Amino acid sequence: MRILHPRIYLASQSPRRRELLKQVGINFEMLLLRQDPRRIVDIDETPLPDEHPEDYVLRICKAKALAGWGSLRFRGLPPFPVLAADTTVVLGGVIFGKPVDAEQAASMLRQLSGREHQVLSAVAIAMNEHVEAALSISTVRFTELSDDRIHRYLLNREYLDKAGGYAIQGVAGAFIEHISGSYSGVMGLPLFETVQLLHRFDCPTP
Repeated sequence: MRILHPRIYLASQSPRRRELLKQVGINFEMLLLRQDPRRIVDIDETPLPDEHPEDYVLRICKAKALAGWGSLRFRGLPPFPVLAADTTVVLGGVIFGKPVDAEQAASMLRQLSGREHQVLSAVAIAMNEHVEAALSISTVRFTELSDDRIHRYLLNREYLDKAGGYAIQGVAGAFIEHISGSYSGVMGLPLFETVQLLHRFDCPTP
């Protein structure tokens, strides 16, 4: 008989990922890497030269999961699987990360305006130095956005800490004409792929 893991650790501070795990009844605890006394667990999210966006998001996601596993072992926490995720927006092969300010967010939104882009969301689970990952790719089409509409959107600061400068579950949901793929993936945690991975680690799932 296999012993099921009663819970997992979530190596993310994203409230959206917490919401999504709760939505499907996954029992988890937060694992905040910044609390690691070694202070060496920050992940460099700079893309490598000529790195393909799919390879990039999977690499970062795996690194976060493994960093989380190392952190819990260092802190002597019970050894349950560590889940991490990473999401990026891609337009024409160019990776759009999180804007550093309103000006950069405006630039991103102008480029996304009236066009289709891809949202790549990777999820990874690590345990006992073993890590597995899965990738969700969704296509999102924005309506045409005037400079005035972009300016009004930026005033609410929703763009902060959001890949591509927007959140589908927020005000920017009104910008989206069409989505093909995973809504939860665009939010930041593809639930189908997440549950499939959890099965491999004998975690209770819906």
